Amino acid sequence: MITFTYAQLMAWLAAFIWPATRLLALFATAPFFNHASIPVMVKVGISLLITIIIAPSLPALPAIGVTTPIGLLILAEQILIGAAIGFTIQIVFTAIEAAADMAGLQMGLGFAQLLTGSTDGSTDVLSRLMNLVSILAFLSIDGHLQVLGTLLDSFYRIPISATPIAALGLHTVAAWGETIFSAGLLLSLPVIIALLIVNLSLGVLNRAAPQIGVFQVGFPLTLSVGLLMLQWMTPNLMPFFARLFSAAMDAVVRVVGGLG
Repeated sequence: MITFTYAQLMAWLAAFIWPATRLLALFATAPFFNHASIPVMVKVGISLLITIIIAPSLPALPAIGVTTPIGLLILAEQILIGAAIGFTIQIVFTAIEAAADMAGLQMGLGFAQLLTGSTDGSTDVLSRLMNLVSILAFLSIDGHLQVLGTLLDSFYRIPISATPIAALGLHTVAAWGETIFSAGLLLSLPVIIALLIVNLSLGVLNRAAPQIGVFQVGFPLTLSVGLLMLQWMTPNLMPFFARLFSAAMDAVVRVVGGLG
């Protein structure tokens, strides 16, 4: 009869629980993986499958029980590492949605709200469209595979141990958050400038000929100009998204290096 000791069971459990926790934290925060259209059981199943595949090749784990205070601290560190990597990538998609929000507000689409599964809230139709386009662009350059590869590499750069993680990586995530404002403004700037010129022209027209009815003409005009600007910007969106995703992957590398 085959028998197992309590220490052996705890070692096997730790070799499975700690890597799976880091993967699950990534799946809960990273774009595409955290989309509400993907069932939770599918996310959990993929995480467990990847854990089973990579567990034998991971660096040696500390001989600490999962249920001990130090084991729970290690568990919390794995959640923090996976969430930091996923959140760094998510910032780029938040910047794209922020740009679409600013452009849609100027176009007069702020009243057209849709429920979105990624934020459990409402967003305008233009932001929803840009989010779908950015996800498709992310998948077309194998961004999801790059994220998984970076996370698997993090097990060697930040081995699972009782050593506390460094705070430099968290500071890198916070500094990377400024991308929401800089990239979002840069992406929406052509539409905002064009609509600003239109609104200034309508203001002058209203002063010169009040009988025209600027409020009746203004909405279809700003909407048409905004759509034309979006059509003009569309061929340049993919290179812009590719640069953002490349910068995000570089930021992930810095975050992992700062945490290690």
